Amino acid sequence: MLEPSIVKDEDVEQLIKDVYQSYGYDFSLYSRASFKRRINRICLIDKFTSFAELRYTVLNDPDYLKHFIEEITVNVTEMFRDPYFFKALRDNILPQLGTYPLIRIWVAGCSTGEEAYSMAILLKEANLYHKSLIYATDINPSVLETARAGVFPLQQMKLYSENYILSGGKKDFSDYYTANYDSARFDKSLQQKLILSTHNLVSDSSFNSFQLIICRNVLIYFDRLLQERVFQLFDDSLENLGYLALGSKETLRFSNLSKYYHQADDQKIWKKLDLH
Repeated sequence: MLEPSIVKDEDVEQLIKDVYQSYGYDFSLYSRASFKRRINRICLIDKFTSFAELRYTVLNDPDYLKHFIEEITVNVTEMFRDPYFFKALRDNILPQLGTYPLIRIWVAGCSTGEEAYSMAILLKEANLYHKSLIYATDINPSVLETARAGVFPLQQMKLYSENYILSGGKKDFSDYYTANYDSARFDKSLQQKLILSTHNLVSDSSFNSFQLIICRNVLIYFDRLLQERVFQLFDDSLENLGYLALGSKETLRFSNLSKYYHQADDQKIWKKLDLH
């Protein structure tokens, strides 16, 4: 099995170049430390005996490529993750959005969709779901399949239920899903206003105008240059007086765009000022 230290910096550069030239996935501005950690993890899990073997497999096996992209891009997610963030949305942001005739929300880098389903539940409980659209996007088509199915491991429901209650939820969380053996299938009504599609934050452009964009714990994998590019994409996609929600380790503070935003609360939610 390949020892983690065998993956050298130049190997990482070569692989980034190969994947871009062969498939068009551009990881050139991803944080190198993060990318290298994930390569090491892939090598250990999939028991490659050399870096050359990994590289050969990525370039010659399209099925393996899907798995590789998934491992590189997948973000750990859960329903109502960081419940106080969702409480801030519930108490402070949704009442503002409720004044719009149509509410458009973009969950960027949605992974397997738990955050988008959490958002659907919040909107239902605020009686705003009927006039909302949730666009949930990810670079990785296979995680979107999980999101589309709306089926998650039953063992996660205890944690999700606790998160939901801490977020200010008043119902019984089990009202939203049907338990079946070891899985939980979420109610189809939560998908009625959910639009799932692939979107690459690195290379794709703005596709709509939103009042709320949620992108949490994705930008930590990008270098400063790419973060700035993604912030510009979000700015192009966000209406004046709209909200941008980031992860706990992410900030707009050092961005060129920071002067056009102010922090709406201490849960990493930024409001776009009506300046430009």
